[in-house]
Amino acid sequence: MKKKIVIAGGTGFIGQYLQKKFLAKGFKVTIISRQSPHVSWDRHDEIVQSLEDADMLINLAGKSVDCRYNEKNKAYIFKSRTDTTNILGEALLQCQNPPPLWINSSTATIYRHAEDRPMTEEEGDIGTGFSVEVAKEWEKAFFSFSLPGTRQAALRIAIVLGPDGGVMTPYKNLVRFGLGGVQGPGTQKFSWIHVEDLYRIILFLNEEKELSGVFNCASPDPVTNRELMANLRNVMNKKIGLPTPKWMLEAGAVFIKTETELVLKSRWVIPERLEKAGFVFQYDTLEKALRQIIVE
Repeated sequence: MKKKIVIAGGTGFIGQYLQKKFLAKGFKVTIISRQSPHVSWDRHDEIVQSLEDADMLINLAGKSVDCRYNEKNKAYIFKSRTDTTNILGEALLQCQNPPPLWINSSTATIYRHAEDRPMTEEEGDIGTGFSVEVAKEWEKAFFSFSLPGTRQAALRIAIVLGPDGGVMTPYKNLVRFGLGGVQGPGTQKFSWIHVEDLYRIILFLNEEKELSGVFNCASPDPVTNRELMANLRNVMNKKIGLPTPKWMLEAGAVFIKTETELVLKSRWVIPERLEKAGFVFQYDTLEKALRQIIVE
């Protein structure tokens, strides 16, 4: 019988990549999504049925944070993460034979703005503000379920880089049009992970049956914004990149309906638990990742 993977919120950039990889490995993949023709979030019995006898549940559901943080969007960002997590937890409780592993997305943004030292799972300081509250409530919903037959892992995912979509599209456009210089002070840390390594972490956690809890999913090579933009210009053969001061980012963010936090917050996150457990990153340096994404 084919192994079965359920990906909740699987129609986005990461979900599509994972689906393609698992299908190539011969898995049957079921998607839970608001989009047709997938299993719908309001069909509780169908969700339970899809989880029955599955080998793994991966939950990526949640409205994109690439928007203005007005009250309506903030409420939806919260609700789209906690409600879907609760729906899945309740469905798992009703399964006769639930998946042995539930992987739930979280975010490396849960840590404070850090330019003084890296944040690990054990020694990291939880930050303050809207994005942090979202992350805390998301993890709280996830770990509120006691599931004797299902191991739980929350992935605090850094900014995901990959060839088809995600943040690479706007970054490449900035460099292409000569705006690939430092953004804001340039000292803010940029923690990132290649989407292929995120997929490999999921496989690793599936194999290592004793691992559960919270995991930082970020490459061991965080860089400053200055280094990020220099690497991008180098890989794209662009010598000049005009800097974008903070005031210009603020004005631009309003215009393109996003928030400057996505660029200005210093995320300095280290994958301590994964590395201690023996996980080896395929894309351990930013240059290696960017060359695969842009050149190959």
